[in-house]
Amino acid sequence: MKKITTPLPGRSVKGSQSGRPIMAALNLLSRRWVLRIIWELRDGSCGFREIQKKCDRMSPDTLSTRLSELKEAGIVFSNEENALALTPLGKKLGPALLELDSWSQDWAEIIGQEKA
Repeated sequence: MKKITTPLPGRSVKGSQSGRPIMAALNLLSRRWVLRIIWELRDGSCGFREIQKKCDRMSPDTLSTRLSELKEAGIVFSNEENALALTPLGKKLGPALLELDSWSQDWAEIIGQEKA
């Protein structure tokens, strides 16, 4: 079985051999459930089962894999209470996700108006 490597700056990733940080970030953030996990941690720490519940009960294996990748990438950590939280680097994704949320609301309104 092939071990999945966490995308990191300086490493080649699927679709790019350059190792450019943006290519590693796009690869990591495009993995299934990654953005959802980050979104659910934006307001504070959560335990494993709480994140799993918030993420529509994704499989424990998938959640464990994604959390391992996010920890290796420096985006998530386990705090003193053994809950999962965003690192300062992970928190810097917040404004970008809020902008995407705002855009998606505008998109929904425009699409809704076009269908009416």
